[in-house]
Formats: sequence, C-alpha cells, structure tokens
Amino acid sequence: MKSTYPLLSMALLLISIKSNAQNTTQSSPTTNYVDYNYNPLVEISRDKKTKKATFISNIDGDWELYIGSTPTQINLTTPVLIGHGKGNFPINLKDNDKRYYFMIKENNKEIVFADKHLPIAGGFNFRDLGGYKTKDNHFVKWGKIFRSDDLSTLTQDDLAYLSSIPLLTVIDFRSSDEIKNSQDKKPSSLKEELQLSINPGNLNSMMDLSSSKIDSAMIEMNQLLVTEPNIIAEYRKMFQLLQNPENNVPLLYHCTAGKDRTGMASALILFALGMDEKDIMNDYLLSNKYIIPKFASIIQKKPETLSLFSVKKEFLQAGIDKMKEKYGSVDNFLINELNVDLVKLRNLYLD
Repeated sequence: MKSTYPLLSMALLLISIKSNAQNTTQSSPTTNYVDYNYNPLVEISRDKKTKKATFISNIDGDWELYIGSTPTQINLTTPVLIGHGKGNFPINLKDNDKRYYFMIKENNKEIVFADKHLPIAGGFNFRDLGGYKTKDNHFVKWGKIFRSDDLSTLTQDDLAYLSSIPLLTVIDFRSSDEIKNSQDKKPSSLKEELQLSINPGNLNSMMDLSSSKIDSAMIEMNQLLVTEPNIIAEYRKMFQLLQNPENNVPLLYHCTAGKDRTGMASALILFALGMDEKDIMNDYLLSNKYIIPKFASIIQKKPETLSLFSVKKEFLQAGIDKMKEKYGSVDNFLINELNVDLVKLRNLYLD
C-alpha cells in the first residue's frame, strides 16, 4: 500500500488540470417508468449550449408527449408533441434554461422521464440518477440525486438550469487545493455547500508513470475509498443528508472529473437503493462517454495517462471486492460503516 499511496492525490489533482409548455399543471396519475439500465424506449436529449430539447422515440405506434416542472406535476391539458413512430422530434420549450420532466402516453401506458445527462455547457459529467431499475423492479426517482464534475466553469444559463431543479445542496469531494484552484460557481437556489474532502495521500507526479503503474494506483485508490476511515466518514455524512432530505434534497455531489470519488459515491448510493451490480458498473463506465472529451488534449499528448482521465471496470471492481472481503457484503458496509438505513433510503428515493 505505501508504495503507491502518495500518488493517489496527484491522480485527483491532475484531473483538476411544437407548442410551448402551459403554466397550469395538475398532478399526474400513477405512471410507469422507462428502464434506463439498458436501451430506453424514450429519451430526452438537450443541447449543452442552447439547451434546446429533442424527444427521442423508439415507439412504433402513436404517442403524445406532455411536460411539467416536476415528475409529479405534469401538464395534462395540452401535449407539447403528438406523433407516431420512431425518430428524433424537436420540442419548443417555454424556457430553455429550465429543468423539465416529461410524460409519454402510448398504447394506454403513461411513462414519466427526463434527461439523464444534464445540458451543462460548462461541465461534462452531469447526470441524474433517476430512472434506473432495481433488482425488485422499483425505479429511482427523477430529480432528487445528481452527480457531476466540478462546477467552476458553469455558465449563467447552466446556473439558471440548476436553480430551476431547484438544487439545494452541493457536496464537494475535492481537496482544499483543488477547490482553491477551481472554485465552484453556485446556483441561486443553493442552501448549503459542504466540503467533504477525499484526499488520500500526499502529492506526487503520475504523469510520467507507465500505464500499468497508473492502473495499479487507480485500483488502490478505489480500495482506499472504502477502507480509509477519513474517507468513510465523508461518505457517511453524504448518506446522512440523503436520509434527511428536508432542505437538503435535491442534492448534487461532485469531485473534479466526477468519475472516481463521485463514481464510488454513486455506486454506493445505487447499491443502497437495490440495483444490480452489473447495472451499477454500467453506470460507472458511462463516465468515459462524458468525461474523456474534457481531457482530450492531455490524453492526445500522453496516451499512457488515459487511466488518469477515464474509468475501467477493474477500478470500481477493486473497491466492490474489498467491501465484500472486509465486511462480508456491500450491504454490511453500507449498514455498519456508513450507517445507512436501507429501508428508509429506498422509501425516500424509489417508486
């Protein structure tokens, strides 16, 4: 452990380098959900800069699309789109800088959904944990728990969008040095920002290491994320907030790239909510789709550093295996080390 431990903080530091919606709404009826673990039936895509929305349909038959400001307040008086079949369909939003939720009516089914990848021009890895299906066929609620990379380069439109959620709490897992170098910009809706620094070890250069040594350090990092007492204490505080949602939720947690410290936090939350390990791993690996472009120029110059700016299955798996080895199971770790009330958490965040 001591041979690579001093390198871990440097890994973290380097990463630092057709009609408008109506105003009148009504409560929506009980709805089904799209299974976002794999290939969803319907999706919303929004442009990062303009935040214009597109409805992506994989439906064969007729459908109607409705819109609302929350998942439970959908305007059912007038559809924003009426269509048939598969394709990409632009939506004229009343306010492009606002977070919206959608309901599709199709073949006597009603499905509530939203954009999982948030349209943040000043960020890359902003995601809603909502929509995922658990092992016992429940679904993670939309608009409650968010993950991201750092907030230091958010635009005014980005801040307006996050305020419309409305985002109440931000948890920052970065070190004091990372925060000093790139201070978060805060949406006006924010009530609290907590610095829960996860910073294992002293600084040392990793840019000149071989790719295999970088991989070894990243594996060790993920093991430390679930064994180091100071780190466990920070994750415990995150769950305390999630289990006491009044004035704390909607909540966003982040680090610099939103892939390692944030990736483990996301895995722990999804395990606590009862998702299958395979699906949790798929969510973890999605960071490669979103975060690699942030560091593309560095990776192009030094391809051997790719593992510093991406994720691999073996990284998170090392942390999962360590929890099972040391605590008997991930649930035991959640309950006994992080003080997670699994029943309460699932009642709060699952439909």
